[in-house]
Amino acid sequence: MRLSGISLPRSGQGGPTGGRWLRLFHLDGYLLAAIGATSVFGLLVLYSASGGEVGFWLRQLARLGMGLAVLLVIAQVPARFLRMASPYVYAAGLLMLVAVEVIGDVSKGAQRWLDLGVVRFQPSELMKLALPMMCAFYLHNRPLPLSMKDAAVTTLIIVCPAVLIFLQPDLGTALLVAGAGFVVILLAGLPWKVIWGLAAGAVPIGYVAWQYLLHDYQRGRILTLLDPQRDPLGSGYHIIQSQIAIGSGGVFGKGWMNGSQAQLEFLPERTTDFIFAVIGEEFGLIGQAFLLGLYAMLIGRALFLASQCADTYGRLLAGSIAVTLFVYVFVNTGMVTGLLPVVGVPLPLISYGGTSMVTLMAGFGILLSMRFQRKLIRA
Repeated sequence: MRLSGISLPRSGQGGPTGGRWLRLFHLDGYLLAAIGATSVFGLLVLYSASGGEVGFWLRQLARLGMGLAVLLVIAQVPARFLRMASPYVYAAGLLMLVAVEVIGDVSKGAQRWLDLGVVRFQPSELMKLALPMMCAFYLHNRPLPLSMKDAAVTTLIIVCPAVLIFLQPDLGTALLVAGAGFVVILLAGLPWKVIWGLAAGAVPIGYVAWQYLLHDYQRGRILTLLDPQRDPLGSGYHIIQSQIAIGSGGVFGKGWMNGSQAQLEFLPERTTDFIFAVIGEEFGLIGQAFLLGLYAMLIGRALFLASQCADTYGRLLAGSIAVTLFVYVFVNTGMVTGLLPVVGVPLPLISYGGTSMVTLMAGFGILLSMRFQRKLIRA
């Protein structure tokens, strides 16, 4: 029997079980399994990275539970409602970024936080979802591939929040937020001549940014990438200690909670940005490959679900969420291994943090909402 496009169990079959429960709550078993396996591995590593601090571990477990609750709630939201809400979410994000510039909390020399009394969070995390939502909203009823006019308007939508985040200053997050928006443009069919033009324009833009826009510490990070030994006790300290940790782990690692760099606190930010180095030291190359395999399953399933979306808005937004997840993993692991400059990018589902965890889970919830829209249309 079908009612309003939703399949109901036939008489004698009983209530929904197994896969029916997943469909009832608009969930995907493969995606949840990949999220669960990655999160459990992350909790295991985080307990060791924190030195066995139970309270620290329990706080992360609570944040994971909160994130899963957000995923479940957003997965129930109709895709059309998310589409209609996109401009308002984007506008709210811009207003909060402006508020950060005016009344934001300063932490570690950067003004990135809003303290509302009950909760303290980074509005830039919200823009990781609000920006691709707005880009997809603008493009979903327009002819594809993009015209130059539509590409220019979408670029303006991207630049506004990216500049506000850059001024905090937070270059790494600004580039990642802008990247999430540009993924939408690429998925919408940006002509190759425009892509090559942008690549050519990156050279003079990079020169101007180096000379006039970047702070001294940001220049130092880029120079340190080329030669970490130029400042071994300053800007090069993080990457040197990270490479020592990964190299000492070898193929099989030193064993859980036996890593000297992490346990003796030589490794900075070992529970957040550099937790991938802890994995390399304690679980070795095999542990790192295992985690990357979990990410491959998670990203692959997310891309598959994105390909199943029913309309342009869903495909662009879901595709951006899946590709952006890959970018976060690539940037963090590249940073920790010395292939990319050091930027403040957490490892998804592994690093300690509340705002990033909830934002990531909200993204998965949006992905599932887009997927369920197809089920309703097919019915």
